[in-house]
Amino acid sequence: MEENSKRLAVLIDAENVSIKYVKYILDEVSSYGIATYKRAYGDWTNPSSYNWKEVVLKNSITPVQQYSYTQGKNSSDSAMIIDAMDILYTGSVDGFCIVSSDSDFTKLAARLREAGMLVIGMGEKKTVEAFRASCTQFKYLEMLAAEEGQTGSAHKDEIEETILKIINDNEANDKDTSVGELGNKIINRHADFDVRNYGYSKLSKFLESIKSIELEQRGDSIFVYPAESGVSKEHVENLVKKLVSKSKDRTMMLPELKQKIEKQIPSFNIRDYKYSKFSQFINDIDGMSVSGNQVTYKQ
Repeated sequence: MEENSKRLAVLIDAENVSIKYVKYILDEVSSYGIATYKRAYGDWTNPSSYNWKEVVLKNSITPVQQYSYTQGKNSSDSAMIIDAMDILYTGSVDGFCIVSSDSDFTKLAARLREAGMLVIGMGEKKTVEAFRASCTQFKYLEMLAAEEGQTGSAHKDEIEETILKIINDNEANDKDTSVGELGNKIINRHADFDVRNYGYSKLSKFLESIKSIELEQRGDSIFVYPAESGVSKEHVENLVKKLVSKSKDRTMMLPELKQKIEKQIPSFNIRDYKYSKFSQFINDIDGMSVSGNQVTYKQ
């Protein structure tokens, strides 16, 4: 099933989410599929919920009444969780959009993912990491509403580290990294990743802003590589010999060797030396022999 044809259940914690975000929530959901269920949970007898009346009518959202039996306690949590499980067992949806900044939905999101559901979480920046991580993807409401400009910039270093690791892991296995693959793997590791958090509309534009990597257009595809290091080939060859000679039996696995090189030369990139495969680069060094995924120093 195509991504934009998925059937989604949108469940909104109205006691925990401002009505100003509703339009942006539904707009974002539409990019993933069709909202076959749209429900908002709250105590509609509470005067503070009055402004929701027009919003639910305008957007065809079903208001679900949940009385507040305990003062100061969010009454919507249990109703949302029960409804989510009921909907799951009907088999009528492909995913859920859980809208809340409440950590109480962490276990629900994890359970829905275990059932093979796409789980899109939405909440404010205050949302705890546990809930964000339990979702397939997480969207910040402030960002969707474009009220606070760029968010998550402090997170960019961590994203950059992840990007380099993905690229390096692929190169260790003689594989190039496309922008499409990179985007999927980043989201798998950081559910709240969204290029719009950093002021970009496209992943490729975001990647262009990272100085440690370079993009290369090949036909209809764009591939990503570490930026050129400027380190001489002789220096790298001497480092390789030193590392492998110190290892047990003067042998080392290629991925381990590449990781050790990059630790000492963070900008290391075999393309700087006119190679497309790490194994071939190592095999061409005097005294080095590569067999499968293992390198041996014979001198």
